[in-house]
Amino acid sequence: MEQLAKINQQIDLSEAMKTLGALDERQLKGLMKMLKTKRKKGKSDLPPIDGDFYDLDLKLTEEQRKLQMDVRNFMEDEVRPLVNDHWNRAEFPFEIIEKFKKLNITGVPYEGYGCPNLPFLMEGIIAQEIARVDVSISTFFGVHSGLAMGSIYLCGSEEQKQEWLPEMQKLEKIGAFGLTEPNVGSGVAGGLETTCKLDGENWILNGQKKWIGNATFADVIVIWARDEDSNQVKGFLVRKENPGFKAEKMKDKMALRIVQNALITLENCKIPESDRLQKANSFKDTAKVLRMTRAGVAWQAVGCARGAYESALKYTRKREQFGRPIASYQLIQDHLVEMLSNLTAMQTLVFRLSEMQDAGLLSDEHASLAKVFCSMRTRDVVSRAREVMGGNGILLEYDVARFVADAEAIYSYEGTKEINSLIVGRAITGHSAFVS
Repeated sequence: MEQLAKINQQIDLSEAMKTLGALDERQLKGLMKMLKTKRKKGKSDLPPIDGDFYDLDLKLTEEQRKLQMDVRNFMEDEVRPLVNDHWNRAEFPFEIIEKFKKLNITGVPYEGYGCPNLPFLMEGIIAQEIARVDVSISTFFGVHSGLAMGSIYLCGSEEQKQEWLPEMQKLEKIGAFGLTEPNVGSGVAGGLETTCKLDGENWILNGQKKWIGNATFADVIVIWARDEDSNQVKGFLVRKENPGFKAEKMKDKMALRIVQNALITLENCKIPESDRLQKANSFKDTAKVLRMTRAGVAWQAVGCARGAYESALKYTRKREQFGRPIASYQLIQDHLVEMLSNLTAMQTLVFRLSEMQDAGLLSDEHASLAKVFCSMRTRDVVSRAREVMGGNGILLEYDVARFVADAEAIYSYEGTKEINSLIVGRAITGHSAFVS
């Protein structure tokens, strides 16, 4: 009764009882939970850790948002617990492939052959969600679903599509994409050293490919080679059992250690005409594939940056120095805001990029600008994430060290910063600065 008397001195008790009587069961439980919660002096509820500061997710439909959250929950529950161990050992977690099948996220933008036929925007969202936890797993998907399946989808005959795409969509068959060579990276448009020559009804391939993701275990590798007779670039579906094909795992990488990159050697590798990509007759056809997938790499960069930012923010709110969380210090907040600014700019850019792709407005320079900007800004974000975590920033257990290393790979593949800058420069000036 004394307690009721004290309360009555501060509020109108009869009015409070009327208000309580009007609450439903859910509201009453919520109120009791709030009343029972003990807060430390000077502490308040912290805002959620969410890298989508401008709420771009609200632009997604309910179905799209559900798919995004299905991928996020899968990555958090099934992949995050094992990636640091596999990254450290440079091994691929093959056990997750069976689990990934249930998500049905392979070949997202393609029509037919069992593919979901969703907007390119969703392909980007999925790439971001996977890279937010691990860039290596996102690269595995980008190579298989984007580069390998995309090559067959854009350049293959109907027979080739029917043979490969349904099984690749279900992850029953895995694909790889062989373009880069030991001596040829940026100059692939006119300088491929891997050659092909027609011999009766077969093509003979000779040469090497380097940095080819998935190639140590892929069932089919799309190999691009220069025709000795026409000097044009052609594409081939090389099966892992083809005589004259050898894939050796590359070791001692500092980035994307889960990705199984290979050095491929083709020595008088005989490929039947039926396994030549029938609609790939020059590098312009190869470029169509790269244009389509380059947007996905920009989304990967966003995912990498988001993962680093959210990990760093979480860390700074828990880590205390001088009796306070380090997130309460001005210098730390300045770093966090710089990271969020970069991340938000990247997110809005790639979102618009995918909208243009879905509208059929995407050009090489649009994809290249996104790749240039996002790969550079990601470098800055992961660097600041490592900065605010101090010495712990170089430990795998806090994830940021992995993002720092993997950002270096994003910066280089699918066209370097310099090459993509020249593509944009040519578009805005009308002058080509490429060496001819």
